[in-house]
Amino acid sequence: MELKQYVKPLLKWWWLIVASTLVATLSSFLATRQQPSIYSAEATLMVGRSLESPNPVQYDLYLSERLGKTYADLADRKPIKDAVQAALGLKWSPAYSVRMLPDTQLLEIRSIDTDPLRAQAIANEVANQLILQTPAEERDMLQRREFLSKELQQTEAVMEETKAQIQRLRDQMAGMFSARQIVDTRAEIAALEQKLSTYKADYVTTFNLLKGGTNTLHVVETAERPEAPIGPNNGLTILLAAAIGFILAAGAAYLLEYLDDTLKNPEDVKSALKLSTLGSLTRIEGDQSSAKLVAAFQPDSPSAEACRVLRTNLQFSSLDTPLRTLVVTSAHPREGKSTTVANLAVVMAQQGKRVIVVDTDLRRPSQHQIFGLPNNTGVTSALLQDPPACEGLLKATLQENLWALTAGPLPPYPSEMLSSRRFAALLDDLKQRADVVLFDCPPVLAVADAAILASQVDGVLFVVDAGITRRQQAIRACEALQNVGARVLGVVINRIKSEHSDYYSYSRYYASRSNSGTGGRQGRAARRLAAHPPAAEPDTGATAN
Repeated sequence: MELKQYVKPLLKWWWLIVASTLVATLSSFLATRQQPSIYSAEATLMVGRSLESPNPVQYDLYLSERLGKTYADLADRKPIKDAVQAALGLKWSPAYSVRMLPDTQLLEIRSIDTDPLRAQAIANEVANQLILQTPAEERDMLQRREFLSKELQQTEAVMEETKAQIQRLRDQMAGMFSARQIVDTRAEIAALEQKLSTYKADYVTTFNLLKGGTNTLHVVETAERPEAPIGPNNGLTILLAAAIGFILAAGAAYLLEYLDDTLKNPEDVKSALKLSTLGSLTRIEGDQSSAKLVAAFQPDSPSAEACRVLRTNLQFSSLDTPLRTLVVTSAHPREGKSTTVANLAVVMAQQGKRVIVVDTDLRRPSQHQIFGLPNNTGVTSALLQDPPACEGLLKATLQENLWALTAGPLPPYPSEMLSSRRFAALLDDLKQRADVVLFDCPPVLAVADAAILASQVDGVLFVVDAGITRRQQAIRACEALQNVGARVLGVVINRIKSEHSDYYSYSRYYASRSNSGTGGRQGRAARRLAAHPPAAEPDTGATAN
């Protein structure tokens, strides 16, 4: 798939993408202007007193980290939030977060608020409430530190005195000669060493009490008043909103293109039907015949020139096989086939060919309305004759060399009439009277009339309505025609938008610069009334050029 097929939906729906991006940007800008500034304050707690020990134990470090995670989870519980709210006199639950810093014993408390002073107070109060959750004896340690310090000093003094006594006894024992004195001195030294071990154990216990346990919290850093806000980042918010608006609109454009399976341009026709586009007609406004017959009443218009291009392409598509009879049909009603038949007949007649338009839509005929003719007699009247003939039934039109055989009274079974031998005989009579016979036929998917008639003529021109005819419906219609052996010459895209074809820009330019010579001659020819219908000629097998 070419790159332009990916870009095409964005170019087609550019207004939706631009509008969505602008709306998202403007909405985000207005919303961010109303948002207050946000401030952040942080307080830090230490779990345990491992840093105060010269030789911290690995187990104490691990236990402190686990306790920190527990305190972080506890801080997010309702009791702590209610206690902070009550302590600060707030009417709403404060916004804060508590987390244990990885691989440390530090507990970080972060408060976010629109008031910097309130953010500071919340962070400090959360720290205070967490400290209150530690064991009570640890909180009373400050009152006993002086007593424990004195006990440590006394123990140190006793330990030094005991060590001195042990050393003195050892010095005395070196000069003794009596075995009994030596034994008694050794026993006394052993007793003093046992007493020294007891003093050391008491010292360690007292020192640990003074230092504090693992399950303690103390403040490392109090929260300070934040000076600058941390948000909101208005620029980034607006940019993200614009990007989201653009992405959503672009996604909607691709979704609409995916859901829209209609044929809109020659590329779609070539891809779906494997047929060439022989012509592209723009929308013809108005219900009057003068509005629909642009080839006759507006010969210098781009639509009329498009009909002449269609005529030329039809001639080149059938160089080897003469095109005497042509069916124009479509997949569904109201896709512009009747208007296409009428204008194609006019431009062929303007070329000098004898043309007959036959309205074989025996259910909802429309050619008599386009040409402004009565419909009291027509195809059904010719089929009632024996042998079937159109003598006296052809109606002259405003265009020279152009006659119309209207549908006539509507029959109860149109399909049977079109497949009868009488209609085949009528078809032979029509070919003898004109160079080209054009048939306005019912839609292919609606009834079987089109398939029946398509198998009896030289070629079929298939009309699609740009942006209306669905891909699968057109494929089914062409397959139905091919199943009966019809020769589908190509496709006419009706009501195509001018941006899908560069032809209309050039045709408008040349139409504005054309003189009244050619246009006047065609206009005068369109206004002449053909006085007599064509007479039947012997069938020699020759065709008019």
